[in-house]
Amino acid sequence: MTAEPLQIAYSPCPNDTFVFDALAHGRVPGAPAVDVTFADIDITNGMAERGEFDVLKVSYAVLPYVLGAYALLPCGGALGRGCGPLVLTREADAGGTSHAFGSGGLRGRTVAVPSETSTAYLLFRLWAAATVPGGVGEIVVMPFHEIMPAVRDGKADAGLVIHEARFTYRNYGLHKLADMGEHWERTTGLPIPLGAIIAKRSLGEETLTRLADSVVASVRAAWDDPQVSRPYVMEHAQEMDPAVADQHIGLYVNEFTAGLGEDGYAAVRGLLTRAAAEGLVPALGPDALAFP
Repeated sequence: MTAEPLQIAYSPCPNDTFVFDALAHGRVPGAPAVDVTFADIDITNGMAERGEFDVLKVSYAVLPYVLGAYALLPCGGALGRGCGPLVLTREADAGGTSHAFGSGGLRGRTVAVPSETSTAYLLFRLWAAATVPGGVGEIVVMPFHEIMPAVRDGKADAGLVIHEARFTYRNYGLHKLADMGEHWERTTGLPIPLGAIIAKRSLGEETLTRLADSVVASVRAAWDDPQVSRPYVMEHAQEMDPAVADQHIGLYVNEFTAGLGEDGYAAVRGLLTRAAAEGLVPALGPDALAFP
């Protein structure tokens, strides 16, 4: 009897559709069949916490809450350098690059964020603890594509942005106050952990290993012939300019996508250990990141 397809959910962002194109379309020999659902990462974080779906793309920030039921795959996720979330504002100094009232001036200000369970928000909280005396003001959660218009229109004093916003924020007349990734890399020397692929431990070691191998094969197939994945990427890219989609893929799909490796695992442990020390997430057990 044929096994039921694995229920998998990931975002419609170009990096995810690029990574999973071959797997989703049955072009990875020996791979388990998958049934794909598209959902923004704030939704998939909640799915993971509720134990829904077999395989999910989630924020690394949610791992301490879900690793009892799910295993972290050593591949398929988003880590890297120079790819951190940005804090944006309307005002700039004379140089046009930093905020007129400085990072400390965020105290008491309204900041729009894409999710309170996102890695971006966790990196922001670690940054703010070090650089914003007294802490920021109100945090407002909204879909990430609404954040830049909200800051532009004065509905929020600042916005924490992710994804392709790194390449498009100037189109909204906005200015970069701070780069969470720069702060992270400067203080740790490690790559920036953003999104993880997790799968239910109940699938068993054989299926988990076959799944991980298949994700790596899917990544390498996309690298070998990027044009094959282009229709899938652009179909779900929400009217994104193809050049921006290419920049997005180039930034977020890298050697850590094919395998976390020593630096990748060190980055994940470093983020979650720091966050636990600040009381922001529960502490991880010693073998929590082991696979499978």
